[in-house]
Amino acid sequence: MAHLDTVSDEQLAGLDNVLAGAEAAMGFVPNSMLTMAHMPQLTMAFSMLAGVVFGGDLSAMVQQYQADIPAYDPEENLSPDQVQLIAYTVSLSAGCRYCQAHTSHNAHRFGIAEDKLQQVLRYEESEHFSESEKALITLALAAGRVPNESDEQHFVDLQIHFSPRQIVQIVGVISLFGYLNRWNDTLATRLEETPIAFAERVLAQGGWQVDKHGT
Repeated sequence: MAHLDTVSDEQLAGLDNVLAGAEAAMGFVPNSMLTMAHMPQLTMAFSMLAGVVFGGDLSAMVQQYQADIPAYDPEENLSPDQVQLIAYTVSLSAGCRYCQAHTSHNAHRFGIAEDKLQQVLRYEESEHFSESEKALITLALAAGRVPNESDEQHFVDLQIHFSPRQIVQIVGVISLFGYLNRWNDTLATRLEETPIAFAERVLAQGGWQVDKHGT
């Protein structure tokens, strides 16, 4: 059983061209895109990313979708520190040290204390984390593992604190860093000086090393 329902037809306003393109390519509209549609701009952005990766013309897609860009309400978003906490946690779980350095540095820039970052893997017994943050961390750790260990209870816990639209954004952050973790770990992307300095000062006691991402 799905952990989050697809949206109703009334909530799909503005996505006609996107969904029509998916149906033309696949013969049906995938439920994954209808779940993303809790955050309509995500459905559109994903469609363009997938189209480019598959060899499509981005300029043609932009022209096709331009008139249909859904309304955006920034008040529905997660806070920047929540986004960075999710990104850092899933990167820890996936083992990408490039992304761990970037996301921990950004999390600190958005107000997360260094000692709090050092305790993410001990979050259950730490007094640094709220119940909503613990729900985020629990899912991000489970979803970052291979095979994926997320289950229904993770979403039951999230629904106490977050709306369906926010839960889609949570999974969106986890999934984006699934892409970035694989990209940077596969290519051994060279890590920049600023995140190296931060990670060596804050994360090294937990075993972080620059390894293949060094110069």
